[in-house]
Amino acid sequence: MYRSHTCGELRESHIGQEVILAGWVQKTRDKGFMIWVDLRDRYGITQLIFDEERTSTALIKKAQALGREFVIQVKGKVIERESKNENLFTGGIEILVKELEILNSSLTPPFTIEDQTDGGEDVRMKYRYLDIRRNPVRNNLMFRHKVSMEVRKYLSDQGFIDVETPYLIKSTPEGARDFVVPSRMNAGQFYALPQSPQTFKQLLMVGGMDKYFQLVKCFRDEDLRADRQPEFTQIDCEMAFVEQEDILQVFEGLTRHLLKEVNGIEVKKFPRMTYDEAMCMYGNDKPDIRFGMKFKELNEVTKHREFKVFNDAELVVGIVIPGGASYTRKEIDALIDWVKRPQVGALGMVYIRCNDDGTHKSSVDKFYDQDDLFQIANTAEAKTGDLICILSGEKNKVRAQLSALRMEVATRLGLRKPDEFAPLWVVDFPLLEWDEETQRYHAMHHPFTSPKPGQLELLDTNPGDVKANAYDLVLNGNEIGGGSIRIHDRSTQEKMFDYLGFTPEQAKAQFGFLMDAFQYGAPPHGGLAFGLDRLVAILGGQETIRDFIAFPKNNAGRDVMIDAPATIDEAQLKELNIKLVSKP
Repeated sequence: MYRSHTCGELRESHIGQEVILAGWVQKTRDKGFMIWVDLRDRYGITQLIFDEERTSTALIKKAQALGREFVIQVKGKVIERESKNENLFTGGIEILVKELEILNSSLTPPFTIEDQTDGGEDVRMKYRYLDIRRNPVRNNLMFRHKVSMEVRKYLSDQGFIDVETPYLIKSTPEGARDFVVPSRMNAGQFYALPQSPQTFKQLLMVGGMDKYFQLVKCFRDEDLRADRQPEFTQIDCEMAFVEQEDILQVFEGLTRHLLKEVNGIEVKKFPRMTYDEAMCMYGNDKPDIRFGMKFKELNEVTKHREFKVFNDAELVVGIVIPGGASYTRKEIDALIDWVKRPQVGALGMVYIRCNDDGTHKSSVDKFYDQDDLFQIANTAEAKTGDLICILSGEKNKVRAQLSALRMEVATRLGLRKPDEFAPLWVVDFPLLEWDEETQRYHAMHHPFTSPKPGQLELLDTNPGDVKANAYDLVLNGNEIGGGSIRIHDRSTQEKMFDYLGFTPEQAKAQFGFLMDAFQYGAPPHGGLAFGLDRLVAILGGQETIRDFIAFPKNNAGRDVMIDAPATIDEAQLKELNIKLVSKP
C-alpha cells in the first residue's frame, strides 16, 4: 500500500507507531546535519525529519535532492516533536524517516503552492491543477461537495427522484444564445446544448414522476461576468399537483437546511415582496435586505421650485446614508464621480446634509431654502447626522443607478457582511416585457410560465399588466433560484406562443412535442431551479462563482489550461458538412 495514514491524521496518540505516508513536498529546511520536510496531501501536512544521528548518509542525500511538489512515499516512526506547531493538527508529532521513495519528480511550479500565493489569476488558471493543491481552492471544492450532498439528501428525503435528461437537444429561439453541436449523421442539422432541462422536466410531470430533481449542467452562449460561466450547474426541480405556496414551502425548507447544516445558522424569516415593491424600494428585483437605505420617492417635495433637473425628471428618488453628514466634500465628490462612471451612467447627484444643529446644507441651496430642505429630509425619513443622496431622470434608469449607488455605499460602510444571510422571495413578476428593439413582447421568465389565476383574460386587453405565477429566491442581493407554475394545457400554451410572436407553424415546429403531451392528461405542475455555483459561492461568503468551480472559464469564455475553444482540422469539418467562410 502507498500509505497507512493521511498527512492530516497522525496525533500524539500515534507516537511509537510505524507508518507509511505519501504526498507532495510542501517545502524543505536543510540545516546540514538535519533536514525537515513538510509532506502535504488533501488532508493536511506532516513534518518529516532526517538527521545524521538516526538516518543513513544515503537517505540524507536522497532527502537533500527533494524539490517542491515532488511526490514521495516515506516509511518511518511517529515521534514527539520538540518544537510543537500549534497551528497544525499534526503539530505535536513528526516522522523519523527510515525509507524514502521518490514516486515522481516535479518542475519548479510557476507559483508557490501556498494559501497566499504569488501567482496571478491568469497563471493560476493556466495551471489550475496546481492551483487546486492550494488550501483555499481545495477547501472551496470540498465546500461545494458538502452543499451538493446536503441538497441531494434533503430532496431525496422529501420524495424527489433524481432523473437525468438529455444534453443533445433542439435549439430554441427564446432566451440566451444556444451552443450548437453539428450532427455528422444528419447533414446540415444541429443539436443544441440545453440552457435548462425545462421542457424535459415538464414532460416528466406528464409522465407521472410527481417530484423530480437533478444537479445538471446547463449552457448559455452569452457575455460573461464574474458570476457567470458559459457552462454552469443548476439544482433543477419540478413538482406535480402543486400551487405556488407548496413550492415556496419546500424550497424555503431546502434553504433553511443548507444554512443550518453548512453554515450552522438558523434562519426563520423568509419575507415576501412583490416585483413592483422591490423595484420601487430597492431599484432591482433581487434586493439585498441585510441593511436599510430604502428608496424614498421625492417628486412631490422637489418639483415646486425652478430646478429644471428635477422638474424635467420622470422620477426624483433618494437614499439616506446613516451618519453620512460627517462625510467630507472630497468623500461626497468621490460618490458623485462614482455614479457618473459609464457603468452606472448618472449625470450627477444632489446631496443634502442633515447637520447636528438642525440645519440642512445641500448642493442645490440656490434653488431650495431651509423649509424646502426640511420637507425633503422629512419625506426621506432622514435624521440628524444623515446624508441624503438624490438622483433623477427616467424612471427605470434612475432606479438602476440608485440601486448601484446603494450597494456601493453599503460595501464601503461594511454592511454587506458575508456571514449574515437574509433570504427573500420576490413574487408577482410581469408575465411579459416589451422589447423596444424587436417591438414585441418577450416572456420575462420563459414561455411556459402561467399567468396568475384570473389574469389570463388580460392578455387580450392589457398584456403588459399581466402578472406571472412566478417567484425568485434572493439571498444577500443575489438571485439564487427562480421558477414558476407552468402552463399545463394546450390552448393556453398556444395563446402564449401567439403573444410571443410565434406563428402556429413555428410553435408546432419548436414545441409541438410539448403541446402534444399536454393533450394526454398533463397535471398542474411547477418548479424551481437554483444556480448551484452561485448558491455555493454565497454560502461560502463570496460572490464570484469561479472560485468554486474546479476548471472554470475566464471572462472571455476560454479554458486557458486546455486552450479551448480551438480550431478543428479540415477532415473533421468535411465529415460534419461544415465549410468555414473567411471574414472579408
